[in-house]
Amino acid sequence: MAYMIMTRDKPGAEEIRAANRVAHYAFLRSHRNILIASGGLQDDNGEFNGGLIVIDVDTREEAEEFLRADPFSDAGLFGDVTISRWKQAFLDRAER
Repeated sequence: MAYMIMTRDKPGAEEIRAANRVAHYAFLRSHRNILIASGGLQDDNGEFNGGLIVIDVDTREEAEEFLRADPFSDAGLFGDVTISRWKQAFLDRAER
């Protein structure tokens, strides 16, 4: 089962994001076995202000555990988080 994790950064958290980006990417690489998609959210000026991660885990608790282990979470980057079950319909331009 897939879960979508959408995060929004706390206002003024650009330095937190920059200081923890390398660790965040290493964390994502270490979880490639469950990672369906991941990417940063940007405002209209191209500044990062959040992220979207889709992972393949069995329960919401596993999705929450994944998020808690993310270095961005540990550093206090997130002001708002939404976790939802996700049902794939289209991926990479193809219908599933």
